Amino acid sequence: MITLYDPFEGMQFGLGRCFLTGQPVGPNDTIPVFAEWVQSAYALAERPIYLLDQSQTTYATLRLPLAPALRSRLQALEDEVQQAALGGPAALRAMPPARLWQWAGKMFYGIFAAELVQQQQPLIKPQYPLAENVQLLRKFRPFYQLLQGLRVPTDYADFVPGSVFVLEVDDHYEAPVFEYDDDLNTLVFSIKLGNAVVVASLIDIGFIGQAMRQVYADAQRPLHPAQVAEFKARVYYGAYLLSAIPDIYPRRPGPLDPPGTELVLDALVDDVTATIFNPWENLSYGHVLTGLWVRWGLTEEVILRNPFQPLSLLYDATSQPQSAEDAAEQLAVLAYG
Repeated sequence: MITLYDPFEGMQFGLGRCFLTGQPVGPNDTIPVFAEWVQSAYALAERPIYLLDQSQTTYATLRLPLAPALRSRLQALEDEVQQAALGGPAALRAMPPARLWQWAGKMFYGIFAAELVQQQQPLIKPQYPLAENVQLLRKFRPFYQLLQGLRVPTDYADFVPGSVFVLEVDDHYEAPVFEYDDDLNTLVFSIKLGNAVVVASLIDIGFIGQAMRQVYADAQRPLHPAQVAEFKARVYYGAYLLSAIPDIYPRRPGPLDPPGTELVLDALVDDVTATIFNPWENLSYGHVLTGLWVRWGLTEEVILRNPFQPLSLLYDATSQPQSAEDAAEQLAVLAYG
């Protein structure tokens, strides 16, 4: 079995060591955090992206060090996602969830590494130092262990590493063709590619997917962009409530594991003495929703007008799924209300 690398020992996140193996690499042994096909399709190369300290970089500048021997493995993943993206939301949804999770996880890790490297600059004094956030690092260690699936053929034994959702945006309504956002503290990620939106919770081993099963089933239709934002708010708030962090145990493949597997990862959560989610609070959820509905001018006061049932655009007043057109009409009424 391979020896798993732990970059958190010594906080080794710079460009001198492969981000998956830890072996020394040269200055040209790097790959883009956001794949070249994504940058090309959405003209991202020179677009600015802001880090936590409000410093500015570009999508093209963000890179990860990678051992040359692993380049073909990661390129194969990018080729797989690119081909699916060309087929639209349905094709992305048909991908193996673990593969889509690995693709999202690689970008999320790249952003995290860039933040850490930036904060280690001698003249930088971050307001919220990531390297000193014990709870955050406690989440990132198992996330990084799960990300080792990028390195060798890996079997996630009877679990998915995270909850990944693919939504379709109704292109009758104005929205940017590309959007990216994340939350480092809760390990959530969202990227919009044309009319497809990938939303992922990266360390919940599928708990949020289970909790959101009915909502996700109801969202299998073209959605108004504000409905997509509501779906994201539910996932993001669910990740905030998640209290169970899995322990990851690597082991050698056995005769019952899939052929060709080089690493098997088991996940264990103490769901007997610990709770999976903290209690839902409408006020806190309304605050998250407000942040994602800024574009449509929906204030927290409007969202929580009924404090026992926050405003929804995914569902109508009778709790039935509503169309993008009905959501647009509801928004128009609220705008003049």
